[in-house]
Amino acid sequence: MDMSHRLRSRIADPQQRIKLLRQVHFEANRVDLPPELVLAVIEVESAFNRFAISVVGARGLMQIMPFWLDEIGHPDDNLFDVSTNLRMGTTILRHYLDIENGDLTRALARYNGSLGQTWYPERVFDAMERRWYSQ
Repeated sequence: MDMSHRLRSRIADPQQRIKLLRQVHFEANRVDLPPELVLAVIEVESAFNRFAISVVGARGLMQIMPFWLDEIGHPDDNLFDVSTNLRMGTTILRHYLDIENGDLTRALARYNGSLGQTWYPERVFDAMERRWYSQ
């Protein structure tokens, strides 16, 4: 319920909040990521707008690039579907974390396409500390 309260300013409907939090928890645990990390990535990437589209074409909560549909999904998957987006986003982040031998800063930079820079990981870490870890 604490996480639901923290998400209230982004998602008004309590049932939608709980549903999303359960989905995030499931997908994060599936790939051995902290749910708080996934929530922080979503906050930074899309501000919890499931229909967000970036200027480069990334889509949904975790801002998945459509080319990933051919890599780890199916070409007709809907990146605006919350379950699909969370499954792909957590899988991609786990993949980058494995490539970077557990270096979360580098994995997050890869996720954002800014490898070698720290501005994006710093934004995610700030969101995690400010909002998603227990206060």
